[in-house]
Amino acid sequence: MSTRSVLTTLFLFLALGFVGPAYAQEPAPGGTNPVLAQWSIITAGFALGIAAGLAAIGQGMSVGKATEALARNPSAAGEIRGTLILGLVLIESLVIYVLLISLILFFLQPFGA
Repeated sequence: MSTRSVLTTLFLFLALGFVGPAYAQEPAPGGTNPVLAQWSIITAGFALGIAAGLAAIGQGMSVGKATEALARNPSAAGEIRGTLILGLVLIESLVIYVLLISLILFFLQPFGA
């Protein structure tokens, strides 16, 4: 996948995010806005899917590079392993943060009445 197609896709998601509020409507009196709840669920799903996909790519690349480094210099296995595990933990923590935000959007509907 080329850099141009990745940037085009990110720009498309950004543009759709700015256009979405133009179609917002006021919540019904005494109730929650069903359209807002629907878009909260869709947004949470897309955010989690994108975060998990990009994290999987990052983790795969880091494990591959660590394997190459171990093949070149087996005596540095301890340092490479420690750095690899720290990097994988940090990458996975970002996905867990997105999961937390997605669950908040899914269950609490923070923008509803």
